[in-house]
Amino acid sequence: MEFTVKQIAALLGGTVDGNESLKISQLSKIEEGQEGSISFLANLKYEHYLYTTAASAVIVNKSFEPRQPVQATLIFVDNSYSAFTKLLEHVNRQQPVEKVGVEQPSFIADSTRIGDRPYRGAFSYIGDNCLIGSNVKIYPQAYIGNNVTIGDNTIIHTGARIIDNTVIGHNCVIKANAVIGSDGFGFAPQPDGTYRAIPQLGNVIIEDNVSIGANTTVDCATVGSTIIRQGVKLDNLIQVGHNVEIGKNTVIAAQSGIAGSTKIGENCVIGGQTGVTGHIWIANRTKIGGRSGVTKSVKEEGLSFSGMPAFDVKDSLRSSIVFQRLPTLEKRINELEKKINNQ
Repeated sequence: MEFTVKQIAALLGGTVDGNESLKISQLSKIEEGQEGSISFLANLKYEHYLYTTAASAVIVNKSFEPRQPVQATLIFVDNSYSAFTKLLEHVNRQQPVEKVGVEQPSFIADSTRIGDRPYRGAFSYIGDNCLIGSNVKIYPQAYIGNNVTIGDNTIIHTGARIIDNTVIGHNCVIKANAVIGSDGFGFAPQPDGTYRAIPQLGNVIIEDNVSIGANTTVDCATVGSTIIRQGVKLDNLIQVGHNVEIGKNTVIAAQSGIAGSTKIGENCVIGGQTGVTGHIWIANRTKIGGRSGVTKSVKEEGLSFSGMPAFDVKDSLRSSIVFQRLPTLEKRINELEKKINNQ
């Protein structure tokens, strides 16, 4: 890639403060910038790097006002994070054309139908009665079971496992070693103290424009469907239990776990290492801080929570401050008790 600052500003709808003719040949983090690279500043805790970076250009918000001289050329935009994402997408489109065709050895059942411009990597497997759309990329060592439906332009990365009866929409990305449609965790306790496996007869439905991270697992339903709605983004190493439903455009960070039959609303944000108990409802636009434990339903939309168990984020922050002060408070109480006892 090679662009001028002027070309990048035109692409992003930004204005330039500095040298418009500078040539940009790579993207970089602001702390690792070097001559010929472009970076961005969105989180102000990284602002100090702006004054030392060797990057030729930096994308910043229009509202940003530097507090020190800046050597780099600045491109001012409405939202620097979104603008840098747009630049990444533009650069990605300039990359070599993605693979098409079939590598051998690979297997596809005779009863399966597949659309135009497919890519099937070596050692990939596609079972019986599948319906695979056009421009679908199935990378090496991926497994597609029986009766699976995959929409156009979806990518199944290396080592992913798509179990029988799964439905995946258009423009989805299933990253390396994800497992979609494995049995839910269902065991019935018996009088003698043992457990009997409950057959898991449902499936998983993943709607359009969903991203499933590496090593994430989405269990099939006991009956019915586990449903991941349109636009959901799941990070790596997430566990989604059987019969869970995740509303559209919700994002969940790594190492979180959603227990069975829980319904998560639309446009929710769930931080990493969060645990959500089963059979509850979380309202639309709920935000849950990382390492929280959600043990009961959230019925009001747009609230924020954190803590273990999770409760209102403002109360949680106040509680954490009080918790840190407990040794001092204990000491003061002991001193007051001594004074009272000595009177």
